[in-house]
Amino acid sequence: MKTLKEGDKVPQFSAKDQDGNTINLSDYSGKKLIVFFYPKANTPGCTAEACNLRDNYKALQDAGYDLLGVSADSQKQQSNFKNKYDFPFPLLADEDHTVLNIFGVWGPKKFMGREYDGIHRKTFVINEEGKVTKVIDKVKTKDHAAQLLD
Repeated sequence: MKTLKEGDKVPQFSAKDQDGNTINLSDYSGKKLIVFFYPKANTPGCTAEACNLRDNYKALQDAGYDLLGVSADSQKQQSNFKNKYDFPFPLLADEDHTVLNIFGVWGPKKFMGREYDGIHRKTFVINEEGKVTKVIDKVKTKDHAAQLLD
């Protein structure tokens, strides 16, 4: 698992959002972007994280940020998640792991003594030139916006 780090240029990518629209990294050229990766839609931690970002969306926008959520869930799962909690930002359905692998967030995990491959909860802040300026490895799901606005 080779995770992007501060100073890395993010390779171009395209992925479908919850409505089947193609989202490209180039759509955010010249803008500041927060890309947050979460393991599974509609699970307690992921819901807390995404709702915290939703509740602080205005502050994040005021700071100049656009947001993208990414998991390996299907379009339908992402659509249900977005509609259920009224998220104002797109959720990418990265079922083939293209974006997950570009950022290096798919890899071995341990849970209750069991090892398996999955998504590591990480958030990347990308500047107007497409470079990573911040990586949050230890996401506080209930207070994630504060970590980003610090």
